[in-house]
Amino acid sequence: MKMMKMRKSVVAAMMLFGLVVAPVAASVSLADGETPAQQGNGLTKTDDGKPVDGTEKKKSGPGGFVDVVFGSGVLGVILWAALFLDGAAAIYFIVDCWVLIKPQKLMPQTLINNVQGAVAEGDVMKAIKACEAEPSPMSNVLAAAFQHVEDGYDVIQESVNAAADLEIERIMQRLTWISVCSNLAPSLGLLGTVQGMILCFATLASGVPDIGALAGNISQALWTTAGGLVVSIPALTFFYSIRNNANRLILRMTALTMELIKPLRNVEVDSEA
Repeated sequence: MKMMKMRKSVVAAMMLFGLVVAPVAASVSLADGETPAQQGNGLTKTDDGKPVDGTEKKKSGPGGFVDVVFGSGVLGVILWAALFLDGAAAIYFIVDCWVLIKPQKLMPQTLINNVQGAVAEGDVMKAIKACEAEPSPMSNVLAAAFQHVEDGYDVIQESVNAAADLEIERIMQRLTWISVCSNLAPSLGLLGTVQGMILCFATLASGVPDIGALAGNISQALWTTAGGLVVSIPALTFFYSIRNNANRLILRMTALTMELIKPLRNVEVDSEA
């Protein structure tokens, strides 16, 4: 069962990675400056009608994505590595939260049925064992209620609220990492843009600027901005989608928990148990 869950997580991660990488790959293809027709014959024509080798024209133009990454200096390579790591981290936390925040994970139906049966019988120890057999956020909340059954219903409610707040905080902490990745990506892209602009002005200040170097610096500034947005936009979209789903499920779990513990007002615990 665990292997199937791991395979599903890997497949989901690959799909999300494709969503992030596809726009970059498409941009790289457009940045190469060749149409399919030009790639087929390798020849273009000048204004005078003379054929020009397409491969030579490509070499004389500005570099592609790989040239931008490795031609931007040590700081540029570090920035791009940080962007890729940030994107990988965003994919990991998205898949993790997507798998975790499910109704069957937060409040398993078997747990609900077993607890309902145990409470209907007035067997608190059976209900506690049912919670231990189905580890989940809801089982933790219910276990906190059953452990204080002898202290009165008011204490039970306080225990449930405290345990529910703790479980909500745990869930939101995981979600927060997606938000961190989505906010970090544009900052890294902006830093790369600033570096590219600094290199542009340094090239202009050299007296007779190298047009190729100047174009490369501008290309670096734009590429890093695009890279940051490519990571940030999907991560931000998934963050709000998963967060809204989590809030909806948490409300359902809280309401169901309060419904399950209502009969505890009349439950008597066997002291010998």
